[in-house]
Amino acid sequence: MTYRMLALSIDGTLLRSNSRLSRQTKDAIEYVKDKGVYVTLATERPFPAAAKVAKALKVDNFLITHDGAFIASDVEEPLFTKKLHEDKTFHIAEILENYKCHVRLLHENFSIGNKVRQKGQLIAKMTIGIQDPLYYPVTFVDSICNYLSENPVAPPKIQAQFFERTEAISALEDLKKEVPGIEVTMTQDGRLDIVSSGISKTRGIQVLGHHLGISLEETVIIGAGMNDIDMITQAGLGVAMGNAPQQVKDAADWITRSNNMHGVAYMVKEVFRKQLKVNI
Repeated sequence: MTYRMLALSIDGTLLRSNSRLSRQTKDAIEYVKDKGVYVTLATERPFPAAAKVAKALKVDNFLITHDGAFIASDVEEPLFTKKLHEDKTFHIAEILENYKCHVRLLHENFSIGNKVRQKGQLIAKMTIGIQDPLYYPVTFVDSICNYLSENPVAPPKIQAQFFERTEAISALEDLKKEVPGIEVTMTQDGRLDIVSSGISKTRGIQVLGHHLGISLEETVIIGAGMNDIDMITQAGLGVAMGNAPQQVKDAADWITRSNNMHGVAYMVKEVFRKQLKVNI
């Protein structure tokens, strides 16, 4: 099989545990690009944060961001976007504000977050992990609902980081019961990711592949998180990082080394070194 596209998750895959890109990873991406392979990122991160990583990798292609709800190479000219309606966004915020959680409305140009006055270290971790304020302005407000009453927003995605997993489960059940037309997933650390129905990283890769004339069978996908399982199972070659949970590894066709052991670089060397250059 000749693989024509490589789609990579960011967190736990491209980035090491110190949130940095290694020289080996950068060189590997350059190597696979020289083979004529189309490289994209498939991430839960908002577009500006993903674009910052892509720039460091010298990748200027379409990026699959906001869990597939926003696909673009330029924030002003998206290839595809499906946003949560303003009314639905308000309804979601109403439900989430009944819980002690950090809420983030992730627009493609900016972020709105609520002020939470406890568990400071957890909040700081989320704030730093999602974006760089220089690239992605963040506004913190006392009440998301009060803000939306005067400034309606239709974001591609909403995140909510909970302090207690039991509360995250309860909020997930409330959202699924009260708000139709949304997809809600929960991460291992108690975060809810909310997008419009039909949205996923897998669907994003299909949309981009259709635009490029590349099938899933011609695509290598590498991931490390539970929310990467679906796209890994749908790929021509689904690869799990060595640091991924066992469920992700069980779903993969191939397991590479960990992110701290240059797993992406190792996979690229093993899978693409015998492949001839392809034309997109």
